[in-house]
Amino acid sequence: MGVRLRNLVTRVVGAAVLASLLLVAATSLAIWWTARQDSRPTSDAIVVLGSAQYNGVPSSIFEARLEHALALYEDGVAPVIVTVGGKAVGDAFAEAEAGRDYLAAAGIPADALLAVPEGVDTLESMRVVSTVFDERGWSDAVLVTDPWHAMRAERMAADAGMNAVSSPTRQGPAVQTRVTQFRYIMRETAAYLLYRVTGESVAGAPGIG
Repeated sequence: MGVRLRNLVTRVVGAAVLASLLLVAATSLAIWWTARQDSRPTSDAIVVLGSAQYNGVPSSIFEARLEHALALYEDGVAPVIVTVGGKAVGDAFAEAEAGRDYLAAAGIPADALLAVPEGVDTLESMRVVSTVFDERGWSDAVLVTDPWHAMRAERMAADAGMNAVSSPTRQGPAVQTRVTQFRYIMRETAAYLLYRVTGESVAGAPGIG
């Protein structure tokens, strides 16, 4: 290989590496920025993304999302809260059912709750919820999830045909420490970029695949 060709290859590889690093940095910054937003326009429904539950009891991550949805409902953001999420092998309850029961126990009327017990990851959940919205003539949603998951959830909802914004939680394990926040942002950066390239969802932290 001649000197000129080696130099050209080196420059091309260097440019590709730099472009990749810039893309990762820009995506991470966008995830961080989206996490800091709190959109709560009047909508058709508040959609709570599922997370782990244990025999019908929401995990701490899921509970933080449900409490945030409860506050949004009480503020009049939407007349209905939709909980979404299926069940793992061996589970007696689906995530959506555990979430619905938690909110019912908190005083939300039964006619203001809708459980959609399907979806093993965010992408499937958004597609299922989009179908439910279409059946009811709904279009606008406020998504409730962890801050670092908000941008990917919004993108998947939009790709599924929904007009969705996010109101992320401000409490719970996902925001406890700087180290935790950094880890979630890096994981979400990889998951978001993979989704944009492949159109597929991947498993991430509990409940945000």
